Amino acid sequence: MTGGRVVVIGPTGRNFAAGMSGGIAYVLDEDGRFASRCNHSLVGLDALGPEDEDKLLRLLVEHAARTDSAVAARLLDDWDPAVFVKVLPHDYRRALVEAGAELERQAA
Repeated sequence: MTGGRVVVIGPTGRNFAAGMSGGIAYVLDEDGRFASRCNHSLVGLDALGPEDEDKLLRLLVEHAARTDSAVAARLLDDWDPAVFVKVLPHDYRRALVEAGAELERQAA
């Protein structure tokens, strides 16, 4: 993955995010074991912030409407963003921080 956003509401393999250089993944982690299946060399795992929760909710609503997904419907019926993990590449995080600092300098 090099850009965009993805929501994963199914099982993941044991090397998730290997080669992930950009974008954001929101991964369902109901059993709390996703970290052990993630390749941490290029990415970090975070809790969702308010903006992430809003974006994730909108993406799940759209997915449910387009696909009639039973999993998405269940998640929406009992909405708890805490069961998701945010996966963000280290370099992408650094670029976002630098872009934010540049915008602050321009606004000053």
